[in-house]
Amino acid sequence: MLAGKRVLVTGGTGSFGKEFCKNVLDNYDVKKLIVYSRDELKQFEMQSNPIFLEAYNVNKLDFFIGDIRDEKRLMMAFKGVDIVIHAAAMKQVVACEQNPFEAIKTNILGAQNIVNAAIECGVKDIVALSTDKAASPVNLYGATKLASDKIFVAANNLSGSSDVKFSVVRYGNVMGSRGSIVPFFKKLVEEGSKNLPITDTSMTRFNISLEDGVKLVIFALKHMWGGEIFVPKIPSYKVTDIAQAIAPDLGTEIIGIRPGEKIHEDLISETDALNAVEFESHFVITPTISDWSIEEYAKNGPLGIGKICKHGFRYSSDNNPDFLEIPQLQELTKEYKG
Repeated sequence: MLAGKRVLVTGGTGSFGKEFCKNVLDNYDVKKLIVYSRDELKQFEMQSNPIFLEAYNVNKLDFFIGDIRDEKRLMMAFKGVDIVIHAAAMKQVVACEQNPFEAIKTNILGAQNIVNAAIECGVKDIVALSTDKAASPVNLYGATKLASDKIFVAANNLSGSSDVKFSVVRYGNVMGSRGSIVPFFKKLVEEGSKNLPITDTSMTRFNISLEDGVKLVIFALKHMWGGEIFVPKIPSYKVTDIAQAIAPDLGTEIIGIRPGEKIHEDLISETDALNAVEFESHFVITPTISDWSIEEYAKNGPLGIGKICKHGFRYSSDNNPDFLEIPQLQELTKEYKG
């Protein structure tokens, strides 16, 4: 699957990108792994990191300065590439609300550029990262990622006689990632805060580790037919329980919902469920326009026999049967720093 291939990851210097590169270099004999990003300082820091230094020195790991807004630059980077993992995005909800045109340029037009460059350069497999905020979006970040998802799913019908395949993986909050709640709370504790800010006491979120996010992408690469949105079955947590797990002796302060924020997140909306198939550890949202049907996928698909979701089904962080308790959260959060 990855052995002997040239693999490029956009946004490769971010939290996911670095974890993906580490996993690939440790477990697969790729011909070349290319990090595509626009921040030269982060690329330099990654090149100098002992985790990546050996691969860089033997020319197995390469770095390419570029922006996904720049289609011509993507064309240059994609030449000879077999697999593209698209992780670059504007991801902060409030930043997207405050800078809507920039979010559209990166998350929507950037996705269009990825598709065009991949088809033009003969890339074989593309997996794009999405978010639970793309299901029933109420903020601009979610709306742009929903549009991005639609672009990648539809791209399978735009490639003509090419055998290129595009798929999407959609998951929830990544524990400990840059800008997430765990390092934010821990930083406040280190600074001597007397209270932790809570936007709403009933708020819930899905949870996934960086490692499991990478595994999901590799799972999608291995099994995709093209056009699927892969959704993992992952646990949820209450935001108040995260606060208790990190600082049980501190109080909380209710500050109200931030711009664009939801009380609960969906991974599969009721509308998504009309085209969704449930398997043991995953859901798959099948494309509405495809050479194969949802019935065929459920009976003869690459994941074995699945169950088509019932009308009205919804997979959300509040109706999830799997919730993390405070002792579990204490164990999961202890490795992260503020």
